[in-house]
Amino acid sequence: MDTAVKEAAVARFLREYPQIERAACDHPALLGCADVDWSQIPGSPVGIPVLLRGLLDEVAGPEALRVLGNVLMNSIFHASATMPAALPFLIGLAGVPGFAVRPGLVELLVVAAEVSLPVDAADERQVLLFGNDCDHPERERVRAAFAAHASALSALLEDETLPISADDRECLLKVVKPQRHPS
Repeated sequence: MDTAVKEAAVARFLREYPQIERAACDHPALLGCADVDWSQIPGSPVGIPVLLRGLLDEVAGPEALRVLGNVLMNSIFHASATMPAALPFLIGLAGVPGFAVRPGLVELLVVAAEVSLPVDAADERQVLLFGNDCDHPERERVRAAFAAHASALSALLEDETLPISADDRECLLKVVKPQRHPS
């Protein structure tokens, strides 16, 4: 999805939920979000903070999650350059029990973890589907963002109320405690 399409998706969200743009947000999980220069990230719409705030809104949350998922992924196999900058806020919000889109947010974290895993260059099928790691530097940046927030992600995974399957939990554990993968 190119930048213009992403910007248009954010604009549609704002037309549908104008109250989100005007809403003040001092949620601890989003501290620092407004300080990120989203416009300096290639392909990133500047409306990421609005979408992140929208996740907390009971009515707008499901649409904010859908749009955010599309914006943070360039395809089903590739995270966008925006994903590493958004991950600290996604992890923080996923740690907040009781809000409507938490299960979907956890699923987005799992997808980010899955697409960030190193590709075995000797595995032709993996390379065909995901490309070589050297062609997708966002994978390493996503892994670095997960590593930088490993303690918050570990705390999240210890939450027994977290709606997550054993396979998804295992996937997130891989980014918390990475192991050596063939290159």
